[in-house]
Amino acid sequence: MHANVTAAFERVAAHRTRFDARFEQYFDALPGRFDVPVPSRYVPRCLELLREFSMRGGKRLRVVLLYEAARLVTTDEVPGLLEAALSIELLQTHGLVHDDIIDDAPLRRGGPSTYYAYRREFPGQDATALGLAVLAGDLAAFLSTQVLLEAPVPAELRQALLGIHTRTAAETVAGQLADLERDSHALPDEEFLHTVTDFKSARYSVLAPLTMGLLAAGEDLAPHRARLHRYARLVGISEQMRDDFLDLFGPSGDDTAAEAKSTGADIRSGRRTYAVRALLAATTGTEAALVEGALGDPGCTDGVLHRIREIARTAGVDRGLKAEIRRHAEAASAEAASWEPYWRADAVDLFRGLPMWNVDRMP
Repeated sequence: MHANVTAAFERVAAHRTRFDARFEQYFDALPGRFDVPVPSRYVPRCLELLREFSMRGGKRLRVVLLYEAARLVTTDEVPGLLEAALSIELLQTHGLVHDDIIDDAPLRRGGPSTYYAYRREFPGQDATALGLAVLAGDLAAFLSTQVLLEAPVPAELRQALLGIHTRTAAETVAGQLADLERDSHALPDEEFLHTVTDFKSARYSVLAPLTMGLLAAGEDLAPHRARLHRYARLVGISEQMRDDFLDLFGPSGDDTAAEAKSTGADIRSGRRTYAVRALLAATTGTEAALVEGALGDPGCTDGVLHRIREIARTAGVDRGLKAEIRRHAEAASAEAASWEPYWRADAVDLFRGLPMWNVDRMP
């Protein structure tokens, strides 16, 4: 089993390394792929910022899932996977650029968000910076579609991949809208949080790579849609809960500065996340008033956040969240285990182990 795990990690690392090299090549060739207004300075700068942002970091989980989904069917080289991976990562760039505008986030992946990069370049011209950042995100979205149209695969498969991609993009936007709606609830229902997570992240981060990888490898998706969605939803919920936990209680030593978000950002932004919901449900009186007063206050001090963390730990919020994170990860692992009658066993093993990887590294 140890040899299998080692081989899987080596394969995952190889997926990331190979993809990053090809992603860089894509951006190298991009200026020649479509007409750029001459002598525009803004368009080349936009492409430069998208390249820098896209290459700055990220775990490439979607790329790994895509390639490993194809391995469920075959170990042969599968045409179209590279273009599918490029499209997914460009869609990710689009989503993060717009996320940072919505959240007014200055940092992402250890550097300035695209929005704040433009704000620095256009001081005192907030409307210009905002417009340029919105358009940069839009451009990444359209490029993510274009790259699929150029995939060297039969037209029928190209159309099917594009269908998954565009439907997923629309569902993700719907999830973003529901995410904003979530924060209008004093105490959002947990099932509503699950639905937001499903649409906002699980479908494009897990389900889309899985379905596109299987489809490219020649699999008929019809008998498997429900089981793939169950897995994606469970993984998505576990990962979102973990992100929310780390935002409230702080990252572990294994989370690099480039990946970890600023602790307390959800409190300061007034987000009713899984962690914040659990905290509100567990507090009363003056403690609840302290939390409510801090929610949505960008000037909330580190001292107040420290006190909120103490309240949360005393109330057992950290233990409860960890238990829920593990429960959903274990359910996802069990779901993947049920795939063995349908697909290659060694490939199934990776999907069984993946949900527990981040859980076992939590502080």
